[in-house]
Amino acid sequence: MLRDTRLSAEKLSRIDERIRDDWSVEPFDFEEAVAYHDSLPDKKRFAKVLQRADRPLLQPRAGVPRLDDQIALLRHLEGAGGADLLPTTIDSYTRDNEYEKAQQGLENARESGDDTLNGFPAVNHGVEGCRKLIEGVDAPIEVRHGTPDARLLAAVTFAGGFQSFEGGPISYNIPYTKERDLAQTIEHWQYVDRLAGAYTARGVEINREPFGPLTGTLVPPCIAIAIGVVEGLLAVTQGVRSITLGYGQVGNLVQDIAALQALRELGEEYLPGDVTVTTVFHEWMGGFPPDEARANGVIALGAATAAIANPDKVITKSPQEFGGVPTKEANAAGLRTTRQILDMVCEQDIDVDGIEEEREFIEDSVRSLLDTILELGDEDVAQGIVAAFETGTIDVPFAPSDSAKSAVLPARDDDGRVRILEFGDLALEPELKSVHTNRLDRRARAENRTTSFQMVADDVDAISDGRLIGRRGSSQSGGGGA
Repeated sequence: MLRDTRLSAEKLSRIDERIRDDWSVEPFDFEEAVAYHDSLPDKKRFAKVLQRADRPLLQPRAGVPRLDDQIALLRHLEGAGGADLLPTTIDSYTRDNEYEKAQQGLENARESGDDTLNGFPAVNHGVEGCRKLIEGVDAPIEVRHGTPDARLLAAVTFAGGFQSFEGGPISYNIPYTKERDLAQTIEHWQYVDRLAGAYTARGVEINREPFGPLTGTLVPPCIAIAIGVVEGLLAVTQGVRSITLGYGQVGNLVQDIAALQALRELGEEYLPGDVTVTTVFHEWMGGFPPDEARANGVIALGAATAAIANPDKVITKSPQEFGGVPTKEANAAGLRTTRQILDMVCEQDIDVDGIEEEREFIEDSVRSLLDTILELGDEDVAQGIVAAFETGTIDVPFAPSDSAKSAVLPARDDDGRVRILEFGDLALEPELKSVHTNRLDRRARAENRTTSFQMVADDVDAISDGRLIGRRGSSQSGGGGA
């Protein structure tokens, strides 16, 4: 039966032996891997670099199949883009544990010179290949993927020198897959986190980063933060001591700043005192305008938000997001745009009205959700989160997963803040729900329309169409607090 308890050393070893049968990776030894990590300089120790920073650090997304090309790409982002932290985005076959197909794609890439995979197949490159990548650049690198069962990927990349690993059993299941059982995914990630905890216990601090944006489409902040805190709690049980909680930009300046402040405060409130909590802000994850000048405007708004909210890290976007995978030059340009705005705005003392009220509203909403999760599990967060999804008391909008009700529907209010139109069985107190309903009704009156699903559809496409709110009728705008 699923429990939020630490895996024993014996069970960790048994799982480790079993997952190595999934693909014929070269043998690697935990003690030797610890020694390799110990040999790395401080500038490549991810958690240390992140925690010591005195300004938001920038990290792009990037991954190509061939090792030499990945090194060259990261060097470009580091040099031409000024990236402080580097990514290695994993290919889709590896995310689905289809290592044979990943191998075929890698071999095709080597033969043709084309990028026949949409990321770096780290398991197929093995420990040796991962170490060459770590040694090929100056900055620390994080594994970014989307893998519901990331056990072998974690084993290989940790042994290969990576010290940061994105994702979690909820954020890499509910938004990404349809038929994966949530309880089983939590069990799989208990191995990932326990392995990270085992390295941490030996002085190799592995940073873990729940994926904050979830489906990336109008996700209400309270849902994103509650799920991030739950994944943090699950990781801490297994011995992780460096947690980076994430949040994806929704576009309203007040709401985004308030959410980032709430994210840090709630992380420090719910996670134990011996855990270092950092935060990461994802620039807009939804649809981008096709015009690069307008796309740069979206990036600039995210950068300005980060400058005021001061997260520890910012995941940047490029002006070519509309067309798919950006060129390395466009990726580097997105980094420079973000840094320019950050460096200018950070020097100013900016006071934005309404942040404290919105932050308190978000915090009350998150506590309402977390209290229900803990109550359903009788204080066992693993059991509680499974029961919460089964009952719909926690939910994610637009999620494909059979483990979620997907009954929650968000829409923007008259100020552009993401509110909840349809609650399903979401565990929010009535007075919190009334704020959402009243704010959406106010927008509907301003636009002379009914409060309906059409608002949702209009808002999903608004930013790619050059606006924040998918308005119809009157263009009158509102304002004010929660």
